Amino acid sequence: MPIKEFQPIISFIWGVADNILRDMYVKGKYRDVILPMVVIRRLDCVLIPTKDRVLDT
Repeated sequence: MPIKEFQPIISFIWGVADNILRDMYVKGKYRDVILPMVVIRRLDCVLIPTKDRVLDT
């Protein structure tokens, strides 16, 4: 997919970072917080079909 299709999502994520994380983290360190959260969320979405079995285990 071209980057143009992801641009609204990217802008939303960085907008949240600007509004919520401002003064909590140095602006250049946002990626240290945002990137791990995005990766965790993506993993959660991918693992949804097996989530119940994993939790039962």
